[in-house]
Order: sequence, then C-alpha cells, then structure tokens
Amino acid sequence: MSQSTPVTLATSDDWWKQAVVYQIYPRSFADSNGDGIGDLRGIINKLDYLAALGVDAVWLSPIYTSPQADNGYDIADYQDIDPVFGTLADFDEVVQQAHSRGIRVVMDLVVNHTSDEHAWFKESRSSRNNPKRGWYIWRKPREGFQAGQPGAEPNNWGSFFSGPAWELDEETGEYYLHIFHRKQPDLNWENPEVRQAVYAMMRWWLDRGVDGFRMDVINFISKVPGLPDGPHFEGSMYGAGFPYIAFGPRLHEFLQEMHREVFEGRHGFITVGETPGATIDQARLITDPAREELNMVFQFEHMSLDHDFDKYHVFPAPRGALAENLTAWQNGLAERGWNSLYLCNHDQPRSVSRFGDDSEHWYASATALATALHLLRGTPYVYQGEELGMTNFPWASIEEFQDVEAVNYWNEQLSMVPSEQREQKAKEILAGLRAMSRDNARTPVQWDAGPEAGFTSGTPWLAVNPNKDSINAAQQVGRQGSVFEYYRALISLRHHSTAVAIGTFERIDAGDPAIFAYRRSYGGEQIMAVTNLCSETVRPAWPAGEPLNAGSVVLANRPVDASADPPVRLAPWEARVYATPGAITVD
Repeated sequence: MSQSTPVTLATSDDWWKQAVVYQIYPRSFADSNGDGIGDLRGIINKLDYLAALGVDAVWLSPIYTSPQADNGYDIADYQDIDPVFGTLADFDEVVQQAHSRGIRVVMDLVVNHTSDEHAWFKESRSSRNNPKRGWYIWRKPREGFQAGQPGAEPNNWGSFFSGPAWELDEETGEYYLHIFHRKQPDLNWENPEVRQAVYAMMRWWLDRGVDGFRMDVINFISKVPGLPDGPHFEGSMYGAGFPYIAFGPRLHEFLQEMHREVFEGRHGFITVGETPGATIDQARLITDPAREELNMVFQFEHMSLDHDFDKYHVFPAPRGALAENLTAWQNGLAERGWNSLYLCNHDQPRSVSRFGDDSEHWYASATALATALHLLRGTPYVYQGEELGMTNFPWASIEEFQDVEAVNYWNEQLSMVPSEQREQKAKEILAGLRAMSRDNARTPVQWDAGPEAGFTSGTPWLAVNPNKDSINAAQQVGRQGSVFEYYRALISLRHHSTAVAIGTFERIDAGDPAIFAYRRSYGGEQIMAVTNLCSETVRPAWPAGEPLNAGSVVLANRPVDASADPPVRLAPWEARVYATPGAITVD
C-alpha cells in the first residue's frame, strides 16, 4: 500500500473487526522433527511467513492431549499438549514468538464433548453412582429392550460419523450419547459442575497468554430435554438428532454465563462459535454485542449450496448462489452482529476446487474468490494453503483416506445395498468423497517442490498433493502475479481502508447473477469489488452513472483495459477492486 502505516480503526477490545485470521491445522502445517506430523516447532519456524502474509492472528486446531480418534477433536486433557505436537514450553514459545510479530493466538475450544479417555469420563463410566456420572449424558436402554439388543438405544439418533449416536457401556449397562465418534462422549452442560470446570480451563489458557477461542459446535451444548426420536430421511439408517441438539433452550443462557465467568473484566480477546444450522436471526442474537455472548459465528448456509442433507450427494451450486448467500448475510448482520468470512477450513474441501475452477482458471478463480470474500464486512479467515491456491487431492481409492467420517460413511453406505450393486455404489460414493472429504483440506501444506513438498523429512501422515511441483510457497512468495502476493495485497487493503474494515455494504446489480459487485463506504471513502464468479466471459449491465474508472483500480487479477471502463465484458473469474481516486493505491 502507499501508506506507510495502517489506519487505526478498532479499539483494543474489537481489534478483530480489522483483522484477518489464519487457521493452522497443526498436523498438516509444518513438521520439524521428521516424524511426518506437523508440530508446534514447525509453526514457530513459519511465523515469519505468516508475518509476511500480513495476518493478525492464528487459530490453532486442537493440540491438546488426545488419542487422535478424530485428529485431536477428542480431547483427553484440556491443560496439556499432545506429545505428537510438542510440549507446553513449545506452546508458550509459539505465543511469545507470535506476539513479538504482532500476531495473536487463538485456541480451538472443544467442549461439547471430550475423549472417552479423559479423566472425567473414566470416572463417569466407572459406576452409575460415581459423582461424575452426571457430567455426561447417560440413559437406560429403550423401554422393552435389553441392553445391547438392536433398537435398544435410548433414541433413534444417528451419529454425524455414521452409526447410532449411542454407545453401550457393558459394565454399567447404560448408553452414553456421542453426537460424533463413539470415543467422543457428549458433556452434560445441564450440570453446573461441568460448566464451571470448562470455565476454569478457559481462564487457565487466557492467563497463559492466548487471545481467544474458536468454539467447536458450540450451539450443540444445550439439548432439548427428553432427547426425543428424530425424523428419518431417505437413505439414512437413523433418525436426525440435529433438531434436538442445535440451538437448544439454554444455549443463550450458557453463552452469557460463559462471558460473565470467563471474559468479564478482560480485554483484547476474540470469540467465534462454530454454529452448524445457524440462521441469520440466530447469528444476530449470538453476535449482538449488547447480549454479551460471542463476537461472531461460523455459519454454514453457503457450505450447503452444492449438496443435499447428505453432504456427499454433490451437485453444482446454482449460478450466482454463493454471491446471493453472502449478500443475504451482509444485509442480515448490517445493523447488529458481525460476520465471519470463510470459504474453506479443516472440515471443508479446498475452496478453489469447490467454488472455483482448479484447472484452466486456477489462478483467476483462486484470486476472484478471495476478492469476493475479503472485502466484505466481517472478519476474513484464511485456511492454511488457501493463500497458495492449494486444491483438492486426486483420490484414487478408499484406502487413501484417513478421515474417520469418510471411511465410516463408505462402510455404512455399502452395507445398505445388495452385493451385486456394490461396485456401482462404490463408484458413486468415491465421487462424493473426492469432492467433499475433509481430507482434501488436510493434505500437508506445500512449501516447496522438493520431497514431500518441504513439509517433512520423513513420511507424511497423509499424502502430499502431487501438484506440489507447480503449487507451492517457494514459487509464490515475493513473485508478482502469484496467489500468495494477491492475498497479501488484499490483507493489506483491509488494514489500510476504513471502508473495507468498518464501512457499509451495498450490492450492485450488474445484470448477471455470476457477477458479484458490491460497494463498501465510510465517510467519503469508497471501495468497489467486481468479480465474475464463473468460467465464462460475461457482459455486465451497469447501472447508469456507475463510476467505474480504470484509473481508480487498486487491485486486479487480470490486465485492465483503460479504454474500456466501465468494463463491457468480464473475462472468466476476472476480479477488480476500485477505490475512491487518490485514497488508496497498491504498489
């Protein structure tokens, strides 16, 4: 940017309004000791890279002690680091080194459930009258059934990872609830002792220097009393528990209590809640500052545009659907609340493969999608490798997958069809897994074109994408026209533009739903983003008098023809950013 220093817009309490957060999935980020798994010292070694990108905070996916049944989202000790990632001393150094570079550190908070190897659960399952029995959700077999009989589960809910949501404990003859893996029993948030234990743990991490939390499926912590049977959907063996676990009756009470018990009197923290199924109205309630719940939520409406209730039943998203959804959320949270802005994370496939064109228009679509997202009102999140345009992996067989969700889905779906139909069914399932498996986002970061992409000197826990030779950080950092440098420019633009950071949002109708054009305004400053979100050349129909002038283009992913502005056509995945003349320029 032409300015030597960023504009200062946010206070110490709401720094996140002007920030960009970078998500690190530690086991796939950088391996420092050659065991094939990323670790904390690997993160330390790459902090200068993140500082060069310009991000303001890093969010670390779970690094706690864990048996790794769900890659760390099954926590056995909330107050220690898993040896595969390092030590508490290593973590303290991550915080210190990050802070010295002006980068804050956000922890992943997983408190809907623990590991079945957590000390709390070991006590809970030891007997029916153990003091911690009520820390988890235990139920007797369904009336009329013996424990262990088919159908004896307390209700018909299915787990998100396939199979029933209940597991029988043989010793006590009762079932415990696990919305996810059977090794991830759900905590009972109705029990005040559970809540106080969670809050004490959170304060412990804040006292250690962390700057906030991303809260895993936080809208699941309040379940509907009675845990009734759920509706059946075609193709599913089980009832849907979602209506009874998401946004339960005490959710807002619990979040407000958490704010009082953990954050009151503290400054400079960030809280973002993962909230599957959130509507605009629900997100507005949770993120309304006056209610003192969370700063922002991860909602999933735009993650549901290309599949039905079964995420592996994939179809092309309707033309313009992504832009329409992003617009709806911008307008919905314009007066109260705050958006989190993301297209990819550890649970979603690579954005350039999903929403873009990762072959002919790889660079253009990667940068167009970034442009469309990053200049919106909200806090952008960059998932590791997204700033390089990393793509989905070319999976050839089920044996290549590590994702427990994908493997369980494969096995369950094949078990439901006759043997003579399994070959065809397997092809259909594999196509869905190729497109949507979480493993797509978990392949190691491609640092260079060397062995294992520079991620490890050993054998990586998950295969490196074979396109590492053409897509890697070494080839992009400092090279004009790279995806990395385009992301760096977008991040810098947010830091230097009042309109981008806190301005109003206005969608501009350019006559084709594939064109996502919008204006951000604050005072006399205006920023206008224009993106063609399709692989075709489109001819916009600009509103009369729209001031699009090539001289005010501050960023573009294709050469701009100064003689044709307003543009009479936009090339596939073309992106331009216009600014008030003289206000902002990009070097």
